[in-house]
Amino acid sequence: MNAAVSTEVRPEVSISTWNIDPVHSTAQFKVKHMMISNVKGEFTSVTGSLELNNNDITKSKVEASIDATTINTRDSQRDAHLKSADFFDVEKFPAISFKSTSISQQTPGELTVTGDLTIHGVTREVVFDVEGPSMPQKDPWGNTRIGFSATTRINRKDFGLTWNTALETGGILVGDEVTISLDVEFVRA
Repeated sequence: MNAAVSTEVRPEVSISTWNIDPVHSTAQFKVKHMMISNVKGEFTSVTGSLELNNNDITKSKVEASIDATTINTRDSQRDAHLKSADFFDVEKFPAISFKSTSISQQTPGELTVTGDLTIHGVTREVVFDVEGPSMPQKDPWGNTRIGFSATTRINRKDFGLTWNTALETGGILVGDEVTISLDVEFVRA
């Protein structure tokens, strides 16, 4: 009996590892204040990594962590309140994390990244609309860099962030819907 010899040539899978450059990355959010305008804020410490499948970007994986204690809304009293047990409770939950579960490509340069977002100890599935990756660029020190921009909207109550107060004229002080925007630069490991 002759064994069949496979002549199929399989392409070599090229996977590269990239680390978030925290100095060139931002995690921002906006939420309605008194139902009339948006208050914006940011977290100033973002870390994480990307396992990039260069043959099929949909098989890539990303993980990120945000230090919740670094919240900055340009108002120290508001920041202290947001760090308290009324909101993020940073003493018990110092990190916000994301881990991708699937990636789909919409068009070249446009991705949908689905994953588990954990805020305030509560994990929910979210979907980010992502632009990128940018074309790889060499920096002056020989490092290769790429970038992505991502956005999603969440309901903060889904993550246990339920504090609010009613306004005398009707409505609420803090809106429920929060828009999250990330601009992330990765350096090849």
